[in-house]
Amino acid sequence: MDTSVNRDTFDQVMVPNYKPQAMIPVRGSGTRVWDQQGREYIDFSGGIAVNVLGHAHPQLVKVLQQQSQQLWHLSNVFTNEPALRLAQRLTASTFADKVYFANSGAEANEAAFKLARKYSFDHFGPEKHQIIAFEQAFHGRTLFTVSVGGQAKYREGFEPVPAGIDHVPFNDLEALEAAISDRTCAVVMEPIQGEGGVVPANKQFAQGVRELCDRHQALLVLDEIQTGVGRTGALYAYMEMGITPDILTTAKALGGGFPIAAMLTTEAIAASFSFGTHGSTYGGNPLACAVAEQVLEIVDDPQLLAGVTHKHQLFVDQLSAINQRHNIFSDIRGRGLLIGAELTKPWHGQAARFLAAAREQGLMMLVAGPKVLRFAPSLIIDDDEISLGIERLEKAIEKVLAEGPETD
Repeated sequence: MDTSVNRDTFDQVMVPNYKPQAMIPVRGSGTRVWDQQGREYIDFSGGIAVNVLGHAHPQLVKVLQQQSQQLWHLSNVFTNEPALRLAQRLTASTFADKVYFANSGAEANEAAFKLARKYSFDHFGPEKHQIIAFEQAFHGRTLFTVSVGGQAKYREGFEPVPAGIDHVPFNDLEALEAAISDRTCAVVMEPIQGEGGVVPANKQFAQGVRELCDRHQALLVLDEIQTGVGRTGALYAYMEMGITPDILTTAKALGGGFPIAAMLTTEAIAASFSFGTHGSTYGGNPLACAVAEQVLEIVDDPQLLAGVTHKHQLFVDQLSAINQRHNIFSDIRGRGLLIGAELTKPWHGQAARFLAAAREQGLMMLVAGPKVLRFAPSLIIDDDEISLGIERLEKAIEKVLAEGPETD
C-alpha cells in the first residue's frame, strides 16, 4: 500500500476548507471500506448520500469500463447517446419534459435559480424576481446558491451576495404566506432539510407551498439533491408528498459516485433557456451519463425501494434501543435511508466527537450540523450490516459518554 502520502499531507498541500478524518480510505466494496492500514469500516455515510449502490458496484464498474473504451468527452458542441438515453429515462420517470445536465448539485441549483428568474423575466417582466427559500436550508456553495441557502454562516465573508432573496422558517406556512407576493418568481424547498438537521417537510406544509406558488404564479423549485434517486423510498421524494414541482434538481446519488447532476423541468419553462443562455463544459459527459443510466435502471425498482422503507424502520428501531439505554437522542427523524438523530441538550455542539469516536470503532457516518448525527448509507446495505454498524455506533457513544460533555 502506498503510504508516501498520508493525512498529514493534506495539511501540507490542501486548502484548509475541509477537516477530513484521521485516516485515508483506499478501497471499497459494497458497504465496506478499507483504509491505508487495511482497517475495515462499515459505511453509514454513503459519500453524503451519494454511493446509493455502495462502493464498486459490479454493474456500474462494467458500464464505466465499456463507456471508457468508446467516448469520454465531447463538450456541448455535440450531443451523445448516453446523455440522450438518460434524459429519456428521467423524463419518462418523472413530471419533467426537459433535462439539463451539470456536474454537481450546486451547478444544478444554479441553473434552476437562473431559469426561474429568466422564465419570470420573459413572462412577467424584471420586477418579478424575488426568490423565497427557508431558514437552515442548504443549496450549494456557489455565490448564488449559498445566498439562497438559509444559513448565514456560509455567506459570511462573501458579501455582497445576490439580492432579491428572502428566507422564512421551514414548515411555517403562515410565514411563507406573509412573505410571498406577485413579485415572487420562485419558492425553493428541500423535501428534507439535509444539512439543516435532517428535518422533513410535513405533507400539509408542502401542499400549502404548492398552492401559494400557484396563487402567485411563482415556480416551485424542489432541491432533491440529497433526497432523490431512491433515498426516501420513492424515486423522488415529491412523489409521496402529493405535489408536483415546476423545476427539480438531482445529483449526488444520480451517478452512484460518479459526478453528475440534472435539472428537470417542463417544456414551457425550459423554453426560457434558449440557445446560449446557460451552459456547462462537462455537463452531459458520456461517462457520467452512462453510469447514471445504469444507476436508475437498478434503483427504479419497486422491490429495492420497498427495501429502503424496511431498512429505515430497522435503523429507527435500533437507534431507539440505544436511546432507551443511554438517553442520548432527543429526536430520531427522517425518511427512508436519510436519518437524523438529534443529540440531547448537554451534547449540542459536540456531534463531531461522536463522528470521530465512530471512526475509531470502524464506522463511517455523518453529522448534520453540530447537534445531529446523520446516516445515509447505500440503499442495498444488508440488514446484518446495519445491525453491526449500530453495535459499533453504540460503543462509540459509550466512549464519548464516559468522557462526559465538553463545557465552555
